[in-house]
Amino acid sequence: MVEASDAVTLILVGVAALCLPPAARRIRLPPVVLEILFGVLVGPVLHIASSSSLLESLARLGFLMLMLLTGFEINIGFFQRQGSGPIVVGLLGFGATLSASWVASQVLDTDPFMVMVLATTSVGLVVPSLRSAGVASRPIGQDILLGALLADFLTLLGVTVIAVLAGGEAGWRLLGIPGFFVIVAAVLLGIRRAAWWHPDRFGALFAADDTEEMGIRATLALLFVFVGVASLLGIESVLAAFLAGGIIALVFRERGALDRKLSGFSYGFLIPIFFIDVGIRFDLTAVTDVDALVFTGKLLIAAFAVKTASALVLVLRGHGLRSIAAAAALLSARLSLIIVVAEIGRHLGFISTSQEGSIILLAIVTTTVAPTLFRRLLPASAGGEPEGASAGG
Repeated sequence: MVEASDAVTLILVGVAALCLPPAARRIRLPPVVLEILFGVLVGPVLHIASSSSLLESLARLGFLMLMLLTGFEINIGFFQRQGSGPIVVGLLGFGATLSASWVASQVLDTDPFMVMVLATTSVGLVVPSLRSAGVASRPIGQDILLGALLADFLTLLGVTVIAVLAGGEAGWRLLGIPGFFVIVAAVLLGIRRAAWWHPDRFGALFAADDTEEMGIRATLALLFVFVGVASLLGIESVLAAFLAGGIIALVFRERGALDRKLSGFSYGFLIPIFFIDVGIRFDLTAVTDVDALVFTGKLLIAAFAVKTASALVLVLRGHGLRSIAAAAALLSARLSLIIVVAEIGRHLGFISTSQEGSIILLAIVTTTVAPTLFRRLLPASAGGEPEGASAGG
């Protein structure tokens, strides 16, 4: 039976998930921003809601679904038409990010692990912001998305390696990383071959009138298998979730009703719970100290400077300065991954508790400011109609 406090939290979360998106549209803010601020209000400010095991489980599933759908967002056809150019530019951008992050960590006088913290972005915020602006499938949107994906993917990989090296039994655990990618490659080849030989059976997975919802079952099965295998190998589950979505995007270019169904219950239910839970779990006492607030201010400047350096390489893709400024603003948004990386850094002894609190505050501020700044800086010629539902993320 659900505890009374948990019941109150569930009621508040349910009502907020329904009411916040329309309110966000009225005040021209991304729903994500209001969901996080609502969580802060009912959690650490008013103390009428708390994060329970049930809410955390739903939030965790919401984040995994968000990463899965992020893999769906990749327009494989676009990258094939463009060749290796976007990927090369994206890698150059990540190189610029690492260089600028190293300089920032030295100026801030922090552990070098802060490079990994500043290198993160927020794919979970970039995707819905691009969808809301109507540019997710356009060149500027795809270049921003690729930059965010590379930043988060390579940062996750780097943090995974650092965590393995800092822990015990690094030898066999390091083998788990290439081993996992071998498994992913084998699954990809297996699904592609099976889809080639049995197109009718796989096509039925995306039928709108499938009463057994086999497409959703197959997608969730792939997600849970990848997350389970990654956990056994000591690899971050968010990386596994993204790769599961990436495999589906690589094999099935047209997913028909499956996209709408997954986006519906994910963006409409699970993903809002994740963002509200982030706000509920925020520790206000960790950033009320004056020194901590000063450090947070410096960290905020560094966060925008690092991503500005990264976005400058987009000039190689023919984008104008205003588009580049918009990209820098959106890539500066940091949310879920930076919180995960900060927690790992604190656990490993690279980051203090006070610094972790400053990083979480940084995530909230950039999540609030960056999407709005992106919409204001984005040239009118680059915009379009909102693409699909963006409620909750």
